[in-house]
Amino acid sequence: MEISRSEAIKILDDLVKNRNLTKHMYCVEATMRFYAKLFNTDEEKWAIAGLLHDADWEAYPDEHPAKIVEILISMNAEEDIIQAIASHGNNSEKYGNRFRERKTLLDKTLFACDELSGFIVAVALVRPGRLTDLNPKSVIKKLKDKSFAAQVSREDIYQGAEEIGIELKEHIANIISAIKTIEAEIFD
Repeated sequence: MEISRSEAIKILDDLVKNRNLTKHMYCVEATMRFYAKLFNTDEEKWAIAGLLHDADWEAYPDEHPAKIVEILISMNAEEDIIQAIASHGNNSEKYGNRFRERKTLLDKTLFACDELSGFIVAVALVRPGRLTDLNPKSVIKKLKDKSFAAQVSREDIYQGAEEIGIELKEHIANIISAIKTIEAEIFD
C-alpha cells in the first residue's frame, strides 16, 4: 500500500518530539525528492522513505530501524520503502546486525543522503549566511576537521557517494540545493 505524506507526518507526530530530529527527516525527504527527479524515478516513494527513515530513533533508539520497519509492515507499506529504511545504516559494533544489505538505488541513495544532509546542516548552522553562500569546498574542509560534528561518520559520507556513483563534490552540491528548497523551515 502506498503511504501518503500526510500519513507519514502522522507517524512522525506520534513518534518524534525532538524538533531537530524532525528537521533532519524533512531534510532527507528533500534530498530524496531531488535524487528521485535526477534519477527519473518515483518522487513520492523516495520522499516517504527519506521522511520516515529515522522515525523510531527517538522513541526506540535500541530498536532502530526495526521499530519503524515493523510499523510500516503493519501498514502494508511498499516493500521497497521498508527495504530502504531497513538498509540505511552500516552494521557495526554499535548497531550490531540491525541493517539489511543495500541492494537498490533507493536503498543506496537513502544511505548516501542521511549522514551528509545532517552534516551539511551542521556546517550551515555555524555560518552567518546558513546555506546562502555554502559551497562544496567549505563542506569538504569541515569534513577534514574530525572535531567538527564528530559524531557524523565521514566513512558513511564517502561510502554513500561512492555507492550512488556520484563524485563527492557533486553530491554535496546536490544536497545543498535540495535543502535550500526547505531552508525557511529548517533554519527558523
